[in-house]
Amino acid sequence: MPDRDEPEVIGRRVQQLRAARGLTQKQLAEPAYTPAYISTLEAGRVRASDEALRHIAERLGVAYEELATGRPARLATDLRLRLTEAQRTLAGGEAERAAEQYGALLAEAEGHDLADVQAAALLGLGESALDTGELTDARRYFEQAEKTLADAPLPARVPALRGRAVSHYLGGELRYAVYLLESTLDELNRGGLHDPDALLLLYASIIGPYMDMGAHARAAQAAELALALAPHSGDPALVARMHRSVARTLLAEGRIAEADASLAKASELYRALQIRTELANCHWMRGYVCAQNGELERAEAELRQALDMLTAKRAALYSSQVAVELADVLHRRGKSEQAAALLRDTLSDLNSERGALHSAAAHRLLGIIAEDARDTETAEEHYVRALSLLERAGAAGDLADLCRLLGDLLRRTGRVEAALDAYRTGLGHRTAPGTTTLGPAPAQPPL
Repeated sequence: MPDRDEPEVIGRRVQQLRAARGLTQKQLAEPAYTPAYISTLEAGRVRASDEALRHIAERLGVAYEELATGRPARLATDLRLRLTEAQRTLAGGEAERAAEQYGALLAEAEGHDLADVQAAALLGLGESALDTGELTDARRYFEQAEKTLADAPLPARVPALRGRAVSHYLGGELRYAVYLLESTLDELNRGGLHDPDALLLLYASIIGPYMDMGAHARAAQAAELALALAPHSGDPALVARMHRSVARTLLAEGRIAEADASLAKASELYRALQIRTELANCHWMRGYVCAQNGELERAEAELRQALDMLTAKRAALYSSQVAVELADVLHRRGKSEQAAALLRDTLSDLNSERGALHSAAAHRLLGIIAEDARDTETAEEHYVRALSLLERAGAAGDLADLCRLLGDLLRRTGRVEAALDAYRTGLGHRTAPGTTTLGPAPAQPPL
């Protein structure tokens, strides 16, 4: 972005301001310049020096920046103050209000060609849309932010790239999300752009897609790298996000106490930062940890707290995901009717483009509940719906488990050949979990 407008634009601005104040060219020029110089400047035939513009601005009674760029004095500062307020609003869990603030900021920043504020507002709009589950809008905002930052160094573009990847991940496009994150990591590390905050954001964000694809080895490696980068990051929000993501890999490795400790650290950081959404996600993950450890009563309490926090801030997509986790705990506690009712309500907010993985999880659990009630026809219907969703998303580990459930049901109802087909499909996804379709791992930072 240029520091000032072109000479022709500045010349017209000087002429308009001079005429509005009733000054002659001689009065404007004195005592340092000549009327001829002012005439030449107003005609756009000379590029005025900073010293000359400051003299003219003082004579006209305007700020230098306003004369040179056409922007009101302190505009950039005021916009950044409002940007900070919008960020606080979003951190406080009011995504819809934050989106309104970011939208107003974007319009003003575009009108005054403030590219850095435009990019920040677009990122805020993208994050707000992620919170409310508007994934198509989120993707569009992140793509616009990338275009606005096209000439910026790669580390500066990472938040927009990561946001786009997350929008694809939440929409069930696991492989494409991993491709975006891995290719960015590879470019950063091979190019020697070892920005700790950018790398930490990417490694923390890729853990979820890896886990859902069954790529546990890569998820564990990403977690180790994130933990190694954390002491070098100056952003406590990133460190908190990293601790929450790392907890998933610790849990997968059976390190329950370490996972719980990692989530406790994240909760403390988010509480201090007043980031309500992420704090809710910490309760969500703690509930998940407790459920895997057999502490079902505590798991239900943590998940209910997460759901209440997310529902209060209208984070529709995240609320739906937590509801599926809570329904699983309720079913395991013998509250199957409550679980089924919660799942049916949740499915009305999910579809194949918006929350495909959790929609599949909801159908899977409804199938299990139907089987328990000896309603095999309904159970099969839910399993088949879940299978279709998971195949499109490429969630290998979940697919293998679902094929086992479907195969068992088909075998029990006497359809042996169909059962064998289901088992074979599941085995195909289990042959080499997390390695058959991901390609080479991205280059690592020299830690």
